[in-house]
Amino acid sequence: MIKWAIIFLVLGLIFGAMGFGGLGGAFVGIAKILFGIAIIVFLVLLVLGLMAGRAIS
Repeated sequence: MIKWAIIFLVLGLIFGAMGFGGLGGAFVGIAKILFGIAIIVFLVLLVLGLMAGRAIS
């Protein structure tokens, strides 16, 4: 998912530099959303991993 966020960010920057501001802004917005989702998924999996490692006494 981070890979797709980086791809959309680079495309957004390229389109913005070429003068397609609306399209570039849309791509950067999609990149922000994908990056946010990736962070949330990472945190959920991190918590689940820490909880699975604990032994029940």
